[in-house]
Amino acid sequence: MTQVNQVKLGAKFIADTPHRESHDRCLWAARMRRDSVAQRIPEWEEMRELASQIKKHTLSHLEEYLIVFEERLKENGVHVHWALDAEEHNRIVLDIFQSHGVKVVTKGKSMLMDECGMRPFLAKHGIEVYEADLGERIQQLDDQQPSHIVMPAIHKLRGDVARLFAEKLGSDPDIDDPPYLNSVMRKDMRQHYIKADAGMCGVNFGIAETGGIVVCTNEGNADISANIPPLFVASMGIEKLIPTQSDLALFIRLLSRSALGLDITQYTSHYHGPRKGQEMHLIIVDNGRTSRLGSDYWEVLKCIRCGACMNTCPVFRRTSGLSYDAPYMGPIGIVLEPSYDLDRYARLPYSCTHCGSCGNVCPVKVPIPDLVFYWRDVVVKAGKDQLSHRIQESGMELVLRNATNLSHAEKLGLWALRNLPESLLTSRLNPWAKAHANPVPPKETFREYYARKYKKN
Repeated sequence: MTQVNQVKLGAKFIADTPHRESHDRCLWAARMRRDSVAQRIPEWEEMRELASQIKKHTLSHLEEYLIVFEERLKENGVHVHWALDAEEHNRIVLDIFQSHGVKVVTKGKSMLMDECGMRPFLAKHGIEVYEADLGERIQQLDDQQPSHIVMPAIHKLRGDVARLFAEKLGSDPDIDDPPYLNSVMRKDMRQHYIKADAGMCGVNFGIAETGGIVVCTNEGNADISANIPPLFVASMGIEKLIPTQSDLALFIRLLSRSALGLDITQYTSHYHGPRKGQEMHLIIVDNGRTSRLGSDYWEVLKCIRCGACMNTCPVFRRTSGLSYDAPYMGPIGIVLEPSYDLDRYARLPYSCTHCGSCGNVCPVKVPIPDLVFYWRDVVVKAGKDQLSHRIQESGMELVLRNATNLSHAEKLGLWALRNLPESLLTSRLNPWAKAHANPVPPKETFREYYARKYKKN
């Protein structure tokens, strides 16, 4: 399979100034709100450290907690299924639906189900799945992947949504007022909620102590999908587990503040079993997580999918999540997707400026900056890196080998800036010039200045 070229795909979004500016502005506003609410909590950094330690502890004792979790789930009347990979997850879902004659499903947001490719799989077997989350539904109608973990359609402008709804749902294309667009979506989804044979959603947290699952949303769509249909199916990655009910408060305090800069999500729903007359299933999924747990990059499993790393990332904000062409995008995506398919996602770890901001905002202290270097090392050792990178690295190795070589390179660079034709300096041979003006060359290098200024000393 062809490698995903995030740079090339991102260039298309960068060239679209209105979308790029709106995307950047909205995500940076979320980052600023996050900083504001964090600064109002004196113990914020202690909370991050504690959350990180709880996740480390849980992952270090995951087998024990999963056994307890399954026991509690069954005591609560929940049917428990274990899926080794995406294929098994999808087959289990299909078996459940076929045994119940399900044809129409409403689905709350779930990155895991996206990761497993569940919706297109079910469509091939004649089962209609309607996304209940507004952003996910917009992306479904537009036949696109989500572009953000928390805000799936954040790359779109209001006019884009108005035109899409007009085409797909028959609304007025000239009205891009958010309340109107929301009303169009509500009207459309109500008919599906009523007809749904089953409801689905993902899981934010599983609580080993109680056998409960917790779902956090701002629209309440997961609650409708979970409570109205006679059949409810949830999917959860094994890493979503936390030990006790008392641990939950810490993660709830961190999640929404990190994601959107809000004190709490509008709906924090607890499910400890099926409602009366309902059947509830939970599919607990591995899909490579156990392998990660035994690897040097195991801390990636601490991630609680808040999207804070995306909101702060200068690359993501300007290129959009679609440019990663993967279920997980942004900083967490570039250190997670290569573990699924190194051939396809070998270039993603290079979509990073090394600013370190992602690590600074992560509520559970996933060491994303360190993992970027880890994956670059893996890519090079596996021979999946680009030839151009190898040539550049070989050249820099020669330049940085000693001070003499570096001094000569500096002088050569200044000579080039002074003497090469402007047409050559701004040509395609110099990608920097596409979005930057070449600097005015100084009269001398810093080394020359230092030697002249302080040679007497």
